[in-house]
Amino acid sequence: MFKVILTLFFLFQSLHAFLNTDNNYEKQLIALKNFDLPNTFLKDPIFISMKEDVEVYKTKHFLKTLENGEKFVPILQKMMQDASVPAEFLYLAMTESSFNPYSSSPANASGIWQFIPATAKRYGLVENAYVDDRRDPIKSTQAAISYLKRLHTMFGKWYLAALAYNCGEGTVSKAIAQAGTDDISVLLDETKKYLPKESRLYIRKILMMSVISNSTGFMLDNGSEYLLNRANNATFVKVEVKSGTALKDVSESIGVSVKELKAYNPHLKYLFTAPMGNKTYLYLPQDRQIAFSQNFDQTKEPEKYAIYTTKKGDALHKLAQHYGMSVKALMDLNALKSAALKPKMALVVPYGKAPIPTTNTSSSKSQKQVHIIRTGDTLQLVAKKYDISVASLLQANQKRNALVKVGERLVIPKN
Repeated sequence: MFKVILTLFFLFQSLHAFLNTDNNYEKQLIALKNFDLPNTFLKDPIFISMKEDVEVYKTKHFLKTLENGEKFVPILQKMMQDASVPAEFLYLAMTESSFNPYSSSPANASGIWQFIPATAKRYGLVENAYVDDRRDPIKSTQAAISYLKRLHTMFGKWYLAALAYNCGEGTVSKAIAQAGTDDISVLLDETKKYLPKESRLYIRKILMMSVISNSTGFMLDNGSEYLLNRANNATFVKVEVKSGTALKDVSESIGVSVKELKAYNPHLKYLFTAPMGNKTYLYLPQDRQIAFSQNFDQTKEPEKYAIYTTKKGDALHKLAQHYGMSVKALMDLNALKSAALKPKMALVVPYGKAPIPTTNTSSSKSQKQVHIIRTGDTLQLVAKKYDISVASLLQANQKRNALVKVGERLVIPKN
């Protein structure tokens, strides 16, 4: 009886392995089709060796990379699906940055899609003193989708769009011209070297990551089957907040640490939202949305902060005096262990007070006094504060009406 049971057990295991392998093979064929690649690509020896290398030697690193993208992947996957871009391109992001939004390169590329400043600007991604949209998972993916669709229109095949994303449109066009074809097996020829070595490995890496990531057997063997269901996991939601909102206030209202909340908002350079304008946004864990709507006080005006870049000759006690703070308060705000300052240090300071004027070619008498509009300010109140007429204030700032907005800088004319 025992032998019969044992025989049935091994028969079941063999059947399960067969079905599992067959299922994975079908997934691999789908991935190839989505990339416009021929089925023969699965027999590419370099691709096979890379896949085996991950399965045998680099499992921990590979699974860690998958975990990095766990909170982002489900939403980004849907964005790409809705845009009719192959979801396999998520593994392009995995290849570029290991799903690390803080990843950067010597060429100053940043974010999970590794946009350089010029390309980022072309696709509407903002980078300033307070935010870097290249690290925003949603905005950067929207930009990547636009870029990839443009490349697909240009070259007609998704694998060529992926190659162009890596090494540039000109390099791919030149390679096709030299090879006389856009056939992938020719373009990746290791002898002719139509493409740079990194690019020749690039498409193989993306496909390898797609295949391994969707391999039931690989995940089960490494106790990571939960990653197969990541599309069903709770991820994050976008909520509106006032500009200048401190992450600490939001984190306390929803019951998560500031560190965890910051992990959902890698586009923020500091622990507060950009102070300009009236409204902005934050990403929250999806399961904290109700807590936010119930507990976070949206009527409260946040204490806003700005960034001051130190220059030669600055002293902490003078900065503290200028911004109406004690030295200790300024040090605490910036987590400084020493009062010593170096040029080009970024200091968090109260928002709405004009920065210390630089004393260079112009004398202090000729420097203009500036008032930065804060919440509640009106042109009439500003004129009254400086004992000048509204007309002179309008004229000095070349304004046609008395409307002002928070953050606006007004030159105060001399009496």
